[in-house]
Amino acid sequence: MTIQLKAKEPPFIVRSDEARDSCNEDNYFNYIAVVQAILNFLKEKFGDGFRLYYQDDGNEVWNGLGEDLRNGYAGVEHAASLFDLVETSIFEYSSDADPKRAGYAIRPAVRNNLFVYPQHSVALARIPRVTHHGLGYEDLIFCQSDVGLVHFLEEMRQRQLSDPKITIFTDASDGLEQTREPVSYSVSRDEVFMEDTLKTQIYRSIDEFFSKDRAFFQTYKLPYKRGILLYGKPGIGKTTLVKSISSTMSAPVAYWQITEHTSSGSIREVFETAAQMAPMVLVIEDIDSMPASCRSYFLNTLDGATSKEGIYLIGTTNYPEKIDPALMNRAGRFDRAYEVKCPDESLRGAYLTHIGMTRVADEEAIARAARATEGFTLAQLSELYASAALQMHYENETDLEQLIAGMKSDYAKGRSREWMTDEQSRKLGFM
Repeated sequence: MTIQLKAKEPPFIVRSDEARDSCNEDNYFNYIAVVQAILNFLKEKFGDGFRLYYQDDGNEVWNGLGEDLRNGYAGVEHAASLFDLVETSIFEYSSDADPKRAGYAIRPAVRNNLFVYPQHSVALARIPRVTHHGLGYEDLIFCQSDVGLVHFLEEMRQRQLSDPKITIFTDASDGLEQTREPVSYSVSRDEVFMEDTLKTQIYRSIDEFFSKDRAFFQTYKLPYKRGILLYGKPGIGKTTLVKSISSTMSAPVAYWQITEHTSSGSIREVFETAAQMAPMVLVIEDIDSMPASCRSYFLNTLDGATSKEGIYLIGTTNYPEKIDPALMNRAGRFDRAYEVKCPDESLRGAYLTHIGMTRVADEEAIARAARATEGFTLAQLSELYASAALQMHYENETDLEQLIAGMKSDYAKGRSREWMTDEQSRKLGFM
């Protein structure tokens, strides 16, 4: 178990006993009083000249603060807590590949605490405030100079870019959730198995977009934004392609999972945050799942003159027939649609060799398997290897032809929904 607590707890800015002594319980969450108390605290500890700043949109600073606290960044100091009757710490379970590092971690919460970056004379406070539904918060940024704040923001951005994590947007019932997850494993371009021409077109487009001088866009007077749609059946490598892009580009990458909770508000927040991360890659998974109630807003957002500036947009879908035709029938939304097809015989053979089939079968058997698996996706080929490995492990031999025949039979039953014979159904009580 991991516990991260300082030996000496920081002081509170506002204490309930002082509010009671002054017969001022109703003003415990007094905004003006707490801001003035923070300014007094900062003046006493770090000097005069702190003033308030407001971030117009997005949560870049606060997401960065959360990451710094989670990572134990030495450049931020937990200077004080705000209200003594509001929680000041947060705990979460961290799963890690190393069992010694997995466990519960306790650290200061972003809300109800005052954090200072002494090197830049910047202070951050997410102040609790009473709302009709409980406690909300007000985000306050303090700094002694414009120059110091700009340097702080630039350093925080560079620090986040150097950390190989992917931003995950998830539309939940209570609003848009945003987390930054470590890259579970990197995928090189050589590990992407798809038709050569298509692969070349996609990576050429990506590389040109993120070239440092942007000469291509300047030379040909093109808007600095790009959008592609990848479609095809599940398991053909769309996600692997996206992981490869995120693994091989020195640019921020964000995933956005569309759900039934997606709304115009979450659409606006995602694109505002993406604009702050630009130049970046924004991947929209299962774009066909966009709720009908907000499709028009989404289309209007894509049409916006600056909404995609510096954003390389990648949409994915397993069901292109469900996509609103308006996404494709107007320039400026998605520039190109690429069908990612099932691998041909050559690619199937190369992929089976790549994932390790040579451990359980010879080259001739692999070649026969490649011929016999027409229509198989990469995911199905991976399952074939897993089944062959299990067979080798327990029986000390493999019969790829038998395994392939069994898989084809199962997939045929899945397509026709004929999973059981009448005799089997009667035995289980389904008839």
